[in-house]
Amino acid sequence: MGRFRGSITKLSRREGINLAETEKVQKYLDKRPYGPGQHGQRRKSGRPSDYSVRLREKQKLSRLYGMNEKQFRNLFQEAANVPGVTGTVFLQLLERRLDNVVFRMGFASTRRQARQFVGHGHVLVNGKKVDIPSYRVKIGDEISVSDKSRSMGFIQENMEAQKRRRTSPWIELNPDTFSGTFVRLPAREDLALPINENFIIEYYSR
Repeated sequence: MGRFRGSITKLSRREGINLAETEKVQKYLDKRPYGPGQHGQRRKSGRPSDYSVRLREKQKLSRLYGMNEKQFRNLFQEAANVPGVTGTVFLQLLERRLDNVVFRMGFASTRRQARQFVGHGHVLVNGKKVDIPSYRVKIGDEISVSDKSRSMGFIQENMEAQKRRRTSPWIELNPDTFSGTFVRLPAREDLALPINENFIIEYYSR
């Protein structure tokens, strides 16, 4: 499965969750809380199968983080081999992706935009350019926007908007210096994700 490049709003309506995690998409979902297309408002008859429920949950989470199936499965398999609660470990590995951390810090307004920023070389990790979106951030790493990129209008707009929002508790952010630190792993209760990760464990364990 290739990475989805169409309308994130339409995909959010299909999955029933705000995949972009932006106010704009949420307002649209509140206005149209049903699937896209001319048949979107029709109710599906019958109870979905257990497989269908688990597949949909897996699709929601992989699309939320913008990952293809191979990346997603490999990361899950890694989480399954780490001591601890598999579902929580898996979510923590997802949160440690550099594109996600850039999004959480507010440098980018969406994860899709964050992947572009990283890929285009706008982001530094501990003062060194990293252009790999899947790069795994470690506790104590400082993430910042490169000096030459700080004057870009949309990055400045993103940081001004971030000043009005609550920063994730596992991140320390300094908007004035366009930098932040990944201070700890997020606990499951920190992550307000509309996902039941146990269904995903069951999907891959079938």
